[in-house]
Amino acid sequence: MSDEATTAPAVPADAAAAIAVRAEGLTKTHHGEGVPVHAVRGVDLAVRPGEFVAVTGPSGAGKSTLLHLIGGLQRPDSGKLWIGGERVDEYREARWAVLRRRSIGVVFQFFNLVSNLTVADNVELPALLAGASPKAARASRAELLAELGLEGRERSMPGELSGGEQQRVALARALVNHPALLLADEPAGSLDSKGTREVLRLLTRFHQRGQTIMMVTHDARMASAADRVISFFDGRIADDAHLDGGRRGPVRGVSGVLDLELKE
Repeated sequence: MSDEATTAPAVPADAAAAIAVRAEGLTKTHHGEGVPVHAVRGVDLAVRPGEFVAVTGPSGAGKSTLLHLIGGLQRPDSGKLWIGGERVDEYREARWAVLRRRSIGVVFQFFNLVSNLTVADNVELPALLAGASPKAARASRAELLAELGLEGRERSMPGELSGGEQQRVALARALVNHPALLLADEPAGSLDSKGTREVLRLLTRFHQRGQTIMMVTHDARMASAADRVISFFDGRIADDAHLDGGRRGPVRGVSGVLDLELKE
């Protein structure tokens, strides 16, 4: 590591507190049977609390890998990562698991519900693992399922639900612990147009309440709901635009983060 990297000034506490996600120089290479794939190449990024950020780009661009790095589902080869001001890139899996239960909700394209658990149990399980009492877990589950239009489906098994209903259950599961950050990886990728509209409406509703969201999507309709659209290409941020007409390039290091804070 260079002297410059080791002596870089820390972000002041008040600025760090105003950043939900910060990445500096994140890299990730996948090694398979063929040629190594450089999925993420030195990405710098800052996301403020309450932002809804859509990450778009062609298949194979590295979008999902970036999201998985931010959620601790994969480990970076190099670079630094902060979640809510907490340095996390060197965490072991056990610490990541605790952080995800406490602060990060994740929604996947293919729902990833536990097939032999009821809807109620799928939603309550993360709350119980995070230390909630059974009574509190039931209350949170009931509130979310009612809001998501799933009352009366508590005892259903995932296989008895439509795709749209399963994704709503997955969304309830991701939100049951009131995470500061919601990561959504192609949340409507397996749904028909009706299911896509449902998921889009729900994400928009929670965002309007202040939920920070990072979403990977190929769907222009989904991306249009975001405050900010990051175009990802060949492992790098190619463009970073706010849908109110503002645009800024990728945030570069500490000075870029502080500049972002001043402009906001």
